Amino acid sequence: MARVYYSIVRMNGSGWAVRHDGKLAGDYATKEAAFEAAIGPASRAIKEGHAVTVSVEGTEANEPPL
Repeated sequence: MARVYYSIVRMNGSGWAVRHDGKLAGDYATKEAAFEAAIGPASRAIKEGHAVTVSVEGTEANEPPL
């Protein structure tokens, strides 16, 4: 089976989204909310036998922590 990737990324400077298969999904207020949304599909992918990678962007130096 293939490896599947879920990336939590900032969307247009405000909100967060989940990138999977080259597509952005969601408009989450926090990266934690986007992460939680990605975990369900990632868990299903594991059950199907896929290798899974979930990544989350860090906070930029000039950005205050949320």
